[in-house]
Amino acid sequence: MQPQKIYFAGAGGIGMAALERYFLSKGYRVAGYDRTETELTRQLAKEGVEITYNDTVDAIPADFRDCPQQVQVVYTPALPSDHPQLSYFRSQGYPVLKRSQVLGLITKGSKSLCFAGTHGKTTTSSMAAHLLNTSPVGCNAFLGGILRNYNSNLLLSATSPYSVVEADEYDRSFHQLAPYIAVINATDPDHLDIYGTEEAYLESFAHFTELIRPDGFLLLHTGLKLKPRPGKGVRTYTFGRNDGDFHAKNIRYSQGSILFDLVTPWNTITDLSPGIPVDINIDNAIAAIAAVLLTGEQITDQTIRQAMSTFKGPKRRFEFWLKRTGQNGKPQVIVDDYAHHPDEIRASIRSIRALYPESKLTVVFQPHLFSRTRDFATEFAQSLSEADSVILLPIYPAREEPIPGISSETILNQIDNANKMLAAKQNLIKTIKNSNFEVLLTLGAGDICDMLPEILSEVNSL
Repeated sequence: MQPQKIYFAGAGGIGMAALERYFLSKGYRVAGYDRTETELTRQLAKEGVEITYNDTVDAIPADFRDCPQQVQVVYTPALPSDHPQLSYFRSQGYPVLKRSQVLGLITKGSKSLCFAGTHGKTTTSSMAAHLLNTSPVGCNAFLGGILRNYNSNLLLSATSPYSVVEADEYDRSFHQLAPYIAVINATDPDHLDIYGTEEAYLESFAHFTELIRPDGFLLLHTGLKLKPRPGKGVRTYTFGRNDGDFHAKNIRYSQGSILFDLVTPWNTITDLSPGIPVDINIDNAIAAIAAVLLTGEQITDQTIRQAMSTFKGPKRRFEFWLKRTGQNGKPQVIVDDYAHHPDEIRASIRSIRALYPESKLTVVFQPHLFSRTRDFATEFAQSLSEADSVILLPIYPAREEPIPGISSETILNQIDNANKMLAAKQNLIKTIKNSNFEVLLTLGAGDICDMLPEILSEVNSL
C-alpha cells in the first residue's frame, strides 16, 4: 500500500480502530468518518485520527480530496453502498478496499493465528495474543475488543513472526485471510440476513478452512456440524471441554475461582486459572492455549499459567462492574457481557449460575438487529427463560430499518418465566433499582453498555 494517507469510512468500528492504530504507528496520516461519536472515537481522536461525524464530501479533510494517488480508502461493509463519501471516492478513482482486504494484506507475510466462530472469537484471540505477548515470542494482534490488559485492541511486535486475528464471518470477511493456524470455536447459524440459510453459513466456514497454508493447522471444537476442507499438508486437531486432542480435566470451583488441568497430545498442564473465572472461559482458554502450542514455540507451563491468571479479558466480555456483599449478606454483583446470539446468552447465564448458584439472577437484554430477532426469537426466549427475572429493552437496530411485526415483545411473549417485562431505556435505571437484584447480568451488542456507569452510580447510592 503506497499512499501515505488512509481514510476510514466507518472509523468507529472496533475492527477499523485496530487498523487505524496500526497505520498511525507506521507514520501514516489517518482520517475518517463515523456516524456517531463514542468513547472509542474520542480515544482515536486523541491518538491522532482526524474523525468527522458529517457524511458530506466537504467534511473530508481538504488534503484528502482530489488526490486519488495519495490516499487509500478503507471501508466497513456496514456502511450503505450509496454513502456520499464512498460514492465520491469511487467516482474519483480512489483505491477503495474493505477492512477485511486490508487486514489480509497486512497479515499475509506473517504466520497468522485466525480465530473464527459464531461466538468466542474475541475472547480466544485476546487470550492467545496475551499469552504470546507475555512470552518472549510476542505477536502483532488485531482484536475485536479492547483488551483491558493493554487498553487497546492492537498489539505490535517488531520481531515476532506471528499475527493474531479475529476472523469475522460477517459478509464473508474471513475469506480474505491466509491462516497459518485456523481456530473454529462454533458454527451455530448467525447473520442469516447475509447468508440466508444454515447450509450457506456452514459452507462459508468450510471455504475458510481451504485457505489454511499447506504447512498450517486447523483446530476445531468438537461436535460441530461443519465439514471442513483443509488442503493437503494441513494438520487437524480438536478441542473441547471434555473431549478432543486438547481438553480439560480435574475442573475445580472454589470461592469465585476456577482451576483445571489441560490435557494436550504431549503432556498435561496443571492448575490453570482463568483470570475471568466464568465457566465458558475454560473452553476459551483451551482453544487459545492449543493454538499457541501448535506454533511449536517453546513456551513454559509457568508462562501459560501466568498469562491465563493475569488475563483481564476484553471490555464487554464478562466485565464485572460490581462485586460485593450486600447489607443482607447476599452477593450484589453487576456483570456486562456482549452476548447477542441465543447460544451466547445461554452460555453467559450458565457461567454466572456456576459462580453464584444460590443467588437470584436478573438479566437485562437488549436485542441486536431486527433480522436476528425475527430469525431467533424462539431460541432467544428459551435461553432467557433460564434466568430468574428478565428485563427486555427495545431492539438496537444498528444498520437495519425496522421489520413490521418484529419487536422485543416477539421474544417476551415466548419466555417461559412469569418474572419478565419490557422497559424503555429511559426507565431502565428505575426498573433496576426496584428489582432488588442480587446478580444483574446485562447482555447485548448494542449501546446498553453506555448505561452501566449510571446504573452503578444509582446502585451505589442505595
